[in-house]
Amino acid sequence: MKFSFTEDQRLLARAVREALAKSCPPETVRAAKADPAVRRGDAWRALAELGLLGAHVPEEHGGLGLTPLDTVLAYEEIGRAAVPGPIVETAVAAPLVVGTEWLERIATGAAAVSVRTDDSPYLLDADLADLLILQEGHGRTLAVPGTVELTEQPSVDPTRRLFSADAGTGGRQIDHPGLDRAFDQAALATAAQLLGLGRHLLDAAVAYAGQRKQFGKQIGSFQAVKHQLADVAIALNFAAPVVHRAAYSLTHEGATASRDVSAAKVAAAAAAQRAVRTALQVHGGIGYTDELDLHLWFARVWSLRTTWGDDRVHRARLCAALLGESTTVRLP
Repeated sequence: MKFSFTEDQRLLARAVREALAKSCPPETVRAAKADPAVRRGDAWRALAELGLLGAHVPEEHGGLGLTPLDTVLAYEEIGRAAVPGPIVETAVAAPLVVGTEWLERIATGAAAVSVRTDDSPYLLDADLADLLILQEGHGRTLAVPGTVELTEQPSVDPTRRLFSADAGTGGRQIDHPGLDRAFDQAALATAAQLLGLGRHLLDAAVAYAGQRKQFGKQIGSFQAVKHQLADVAIALNFAAPVVHRAAYSLTHEGATASRDVSAAKVAAAAAAQRAVRTALQVHGGIGYTDELDLHLWFARVWSLRTTWGDDRVHRARLCAALLGESTTVRLP
């Protein structure tokens, strides 16, 4: 099969990258640690204006009606910029689950949605969400924040705030046929973000290797450092087509779509983690400090590795697919 992205798909990614360069520089990501408003600030509005928040909303409800293949490159750019906020939950998962009354608000950026997945007990950025999708027993509930008791929990990434929730009697039970597809599409978008995060870390490590000197030479001239950076580049370049294949499978509703998504999440997470480790080694002790913005990208990789299915979940799905067994991993 010969595959390449269309010019429109590349243009969307380019537009997202240019918009985020202005609306989400590193200082904005850093500010999100302390200021909750930043998570729905300039970057959120810029993505809404580009139509990305409504990209998966049908056109009749104010969206663009795009496919995962149309947006996968754009989500790599969202990862590259480490954009804060519940973007995947709102723009990717929610349109497949919520009622039509929410779709136009999602498309315009007027509504944010927080989702609790079956493998995580916490809601992301629930403090600024307009709608919560959560599990209560064996049911699935749509609730507005005022009807749910939220308790903030520790997070490895301070720009991603996590909350436990007690729904009580509030909310509306749902059993929607789009739940499985929502999980897969959100996992794919997360894998794409991990690719973008890894590429940013590789770029940062290469740039620093050209500046830092030891024994009177730039460390980038040392063969051992070159090999480590090359290994990261290879891992990312090998993971990218796996992610793109998953986007193709989801778009064309292939029989192996869920398997391909799990392969993509595992590959992208491993490549991004390799980028973290190498960037730390290249930067030395300063890489661990708050002085550099690098730690923001480290924390985002660590948090996204466990979001929308961790390695355990996706390796289990891969194993079941290869052995011809039946397994289902669903949104709560």
